[in-house]
Amino acid sequence: MAKAEKHTRGRRSEPHAALGDLLRLPSDGKPVDLSSYPTDATPGGPRDKVAGLEAIARTGERLGDLQERLWAASTAGDQRRILLILQGMDTSGKGGTVRHVIGLFNPSGCRIRAFKAPTPEELRHDFLWRVKKALPLPGEIGIFDRSHYEDVLIARVRALVPHKDLGNRYGRINRFEKALTDDGFTVVKCFLHISYEQQRRRLLKRLDNPAKHWKFSTGDIEDRALWPAYQEAYEIALARCSTPQAPWYLVPADRKWYRNWAISTLLLEHLEALDPQYPKADFDVEESRRMLRNA
Repeated sequence: MAKAEKHTRGRRSEPHAALGDLLRLPSDGKPVDLSSYPTDATPGGPRDKVAGLEAIARTGERLGDLQERLWAASTAGDQRRILLILQGMDTSGKGGTVRHVIGLFNPSGCRIRAFKAPTPEELRHDFLWRVKKALPLPGEIGIFDRSHYEDVLIARVRALVPHKDLGNRYGRINRFEKALTDDGFTVVKCFLHISYEQQRRRLLKRLDNPAKHWKFSTGDIEDRALWPAYQEAYEIALARCSTPQAPWYLVPADRKWYRNWAISTLLLEHLEALDPQYPKADFDVEESRRMLRNA
């Protein structure tokens, strides 16, 4: 694939632009060239790490309020919920992002699932079966560390399914996500875009720290030889499965502070767009107050 001109949106942009507009990939089905998106960029972000961490702290209070309102609205029948999908190469920060997001929300209102290699039981079912079982309930915020996209990513790179079946899966994913949005889901899909060299640095840090050795596998080194194949698989998935109902957001992930700020800001923008409201009381407030004072 010919290298395209670097996207200028990758650098700092006008402060009042919605981050979703800056990070959203087109939904026109045209090819995506990941090499044209800088992995160390900070589109729309604060000026530096210190400012970014301060901005995240400010965002947390607003996110907590909106989460409570979303949950409260569900008690009155509101079916809306959020599903955050995180995809990216190893060390891109999926697990770190999950920990960050949970730190901003009430964990009791979150449903988290990390998708590993399918179990024997899961392999006996359709590839979407295990995903459907893990979906958030109304009022909840669901977080997927990897997802059904593994079935068009690693499945393509490792040739785990026939090519015809693989091609059909993109359309099935789009129909599945469309059904989710029709049923009250807000689907926020984030591709954490890390560079080949940054991945090397993060893997070396794991080797330097005995407390991180459990996170390292020699298979990580073997997978680096497949980097071009994985990048191509992502480019195809991002192009074919970025839809108006469930677009992909490309988040530069070389800078951890920016990655965390961007994800929290995207969630804030989506929750503000939902604007959940506390349900009105279905009882006489004044009479309840009078009875409580006399109790």
